Amino acid sequence: MAITPFSAQRRLQAVAAMAFLAAAGPVAGLKAQGLESTETVNRIVGSEVKQEEAKTTAEAGNVNTAIDRTRENIGTVRKTSKLDKVDIVFLTDAARTEGGPPAVIESKIKQHQDDIAELRKEIEANALLFNAIESRRVLVQDVLAVEFDDPGKVVIYAAAKPSN
Repeated sequence: MAITPFSAQRRLQAVAAMAFLAAAGPVAGLKAQGLESTETVNRIVGSEVKQEEAKTTAEAGNVNTAIDRTRENIGTVRKTSKLDKVDIVFLTDAARTEGGPPAVIESKIKQHQDDIAELRKEIEANALLFNAIESRRVLVQDVLAVEFDDPGKVVIYAAAKPSN
């Protein structure tokens, strides 16, 4: 079988393409970013992400107020594309492993359960907020409420314990 100039050119292109992919493969893996580094998280989210631990007795009023405002906060979550600061408040004594939220918060959750479910869907759809909570290993189903108390700042209340 005779090799024509056209088929030789095709083989040369195929060899060049494979060489390029072989050389680029390891470099592409090195450039992948995980959410392990605080600096990486801040760069991806574009905001400072802080966390704190609190007891529900100390935060019950703030959490209940935020739950009452869930319907209006859903729209704000939907529109949010840039924040200066994201605060995640871990309500450690309200985690599932601790029996869940106390009655004073649980009654508010039941009262607004449809709105909270919609809020969680909006958080999942919002790359900034989803990456912020995921960087702290918070599950969306553990988010109880969000509060936009200052322009450029959000507080996310989660019934969870921080991962160590």
